[in-house]
Amino acid sequence: MKFAFMCRKGQGGRGKVAVVGAGPAGLAATGYLVCQGYEVDVYEKLPYAGGLMMFGIPPYRIPRENIIEGVEDLEKNFGVKFIYRTKVFCGEPRHDEGDEFVSNVIDLRKVINEYDAVLLTTGIWASRRLGVPGDNSKGVFSALEYVYNWWIYELGYSTHKPLVGNKVVVIGGGYSAIDAAEVALMKGAKEVYLTYRRTIKEAPAGEYEIRRLISEGVKWVELVQPTRVVTSNDRLVGVEFTKMRLGEPDETGRPRPVPIPGSEHIIEADTVLAAVGEIPTPPMNTECDGIKVESKRRTVIVNERMQTGVEKVFAAGDVVTGPSMVGRAIGSSLKAATHLDHFLRTKKVI
Repeated sequence: MKFAFMCRKGQGGRGKVAVVGAGPAGLAATGYLVCQGYEVDVYEKLPYAGGLMMFGIPPYRIPRENIIEGVEDLEKNFGVKFIYRTKVFCGEPRHDEGDEFVSNVIDLRKVINEYDAVLLTTGIWASRRLGVPGDNSKGVFSALEYVYNWWIYELGYSTHKPLVGNKVVVIGGGYSAIDAAEVALMKGAKEVYLTYRRTIKEAPAGEYEIRRLISEGVKWVELVQPTRVVTSNDRLVGVEFTKMRLGEPDETGRPRPVPIPGSEHIIEADTVLAAVGEIPTPPMNTECDGIKVESKRRTVIVNERMQTGVEKVFAAGDVVTGPSMVGRAIGSSLKAATHLDHFLRTKKVI
């Protein structure tokens, strides 16, 4: 996975850029910028680069050795400096998933002052809650948290072996749900249920992926929606679901799931994994000296050139678009890197 695919060796001397976040968007932008002759420092809160490619997506989907080769290429052949275990934030730092490795926090404003330009690619390191009674019970995890904990353990960054669970219920129909269900099955869970409020045809991960899991032993339950997490003596014992039917299309164009009264039932579980969406994690809460965050989606606001409210600060990837596929995040970051390059070449908005 060669991130600096446009050249064999960097030229240098054009200026100094900071990239905040070493996920797929940050690495692709870094590769482009070093090929244009910039010195690049990459700030990353995790102990290694790659973001969710390294610590969230299973290695059979994206081989880790490919990521490592690409990162080493940036370091050895292009002089990129990776500053790990460092969180860049404006104001009082917010705790996001994956922050347990942070040993240093740097003010974003300080970074902006020290570089010719800055690119923000901090991704989506927060998960949506189920939003039902009991969703904070012991034994309820986000899918991201569950998968992430297994990968950092297997990579040797943690000595604490994560919980597997015997009866695992995964809630959601996207790739995070697929990955969480598959990891639970691989690690030895006796029963794994993958539940979704629509049908297999509407599931974001696609029918092929779900049928693959079914063939591996995962139990697929469609047209159900959680109504509460059930506990007994402070111990998780299951999830109550309501059966759904498909109604008229909603704003996404998919049929809206409508609850069927009186259809409540419980699926027994000792572990619940919520895969109901991730949330962008910009390096600020609402605003930072003109860099603004859209309140509802929590994305960094940019113009058509991927510039924030501060002309030398750009943003790209999932922190701008919301959760997306790796390819889209890379495309967004290359667009931002191109405009950043043009900005520094001309020192004006083009």
